[in-house]
Amino acid sequence: MTDTSISFGLIGAGIMGERMLRAALAQPVEALRVAGIWDPSEEAMERIAAALPDVPRQADAASLIAASDCVYIASPPSSHLGHARAALAAGKAVFCEKPLAVDIADARAFVTEAKERGAVNFPFASSLAVAKLQDWIEAGHVGTASRVSIEVAFATWPRSWQIDAAGWLDRTAQGGFTREVVSHFLFLTRRLVGPFAGLSAKAAYPEEGKSERRIDATLTAGGVPVTVTGSVGTTTKDDHNVWTLEGDKGAVRLCDWSHAERRRPDGSWERDPDALPQDQARPIALKRQLEGVAKLTRGEPHHLATLSEALAVQEIVEAILKAH
Repeated sequence: MTDTSISFGLIGAGIMGERMLRAALAQPVEALRVAGIWDPSEEAMERIAAALPDVPRQADAASLIAASDCVYIASPPSSHLGHARAALAAGKAVFCEKPLAVDIADARAFVTEAKERGAVNFPFASSLAVAKLQDWIEAGHVGTASRVSIEVAFATWPRSWQIDAAGWLDRTAQGGFTREVVSHFLFLTRRLVGPFAGLSAKAAYPEEGKSERRIDATLTAGGVPVTVTGSVGTTTKDDHNVWTLEGDKGAVRLCDWSHAERRRPDGSWERDPDALPQDQARPIALKRQLEGVAKLTRGEPHHLATLSEALAVQEIVEAILKAH
């Protein structure tokens, strides 16, 4: 690693892996260089070779780790900690997809082992829409927080663009919308409002062997009541979500990932005029995430989701999923 550039390697060439790879390739080479990608699936590697022939394709995970200063892990969740531990043992930084693991006890042990040498990819840490919410909150638009609500809904699960990963995304061991989507909004709640406590929840599994189709939960964040609802088949949208923070002076919300809104005195909602649709907002957030990755790798302060934050989210997620 030089003072100005890090080598960034990727394990996992699925949807998230390719998305992060393309974001990394768009960064200035003096800031970040792609060391390569590896996936155990020959088909996935062939797809990358055809789409991005100049990207080095490493022979195995060990070769990928050896070539990298920081390893991004976007493989299915059950493999996360094996790769992360191998990278840390080699002296490399780790940037991991959520959840950290499928076993809470193992995730706790890993966070203790890893200390500050890793981070987790919760893009809300770099979202322009979330930054706008923070501006409004700091300006006093909400006042004293009184309630948070998280609402997510899907036409089908997995979502249409995830169907190739249905083998694990729609199974109880690693998949489901609570792990994949609700976790992002729990991270947002914890970061903006405070630590979690007092969970009561119920999850419904009407289809044998498949992931949850509905969840209902209540908890607190920083002492503020939080309600969480999620369901499949209750909207015509591929993906619909609303995160709302209410207080004694007003309310703000985030709609469909990237639209920050604040409530007017008459009860109507005003959208941030600079709000971008998610397909335009995502690349900006990923660029900012990768800027954080460079800082993480150099041992500098960064804004990324810490391992401890990710563990706190995972503990709530897994507790919700077990409540059935």
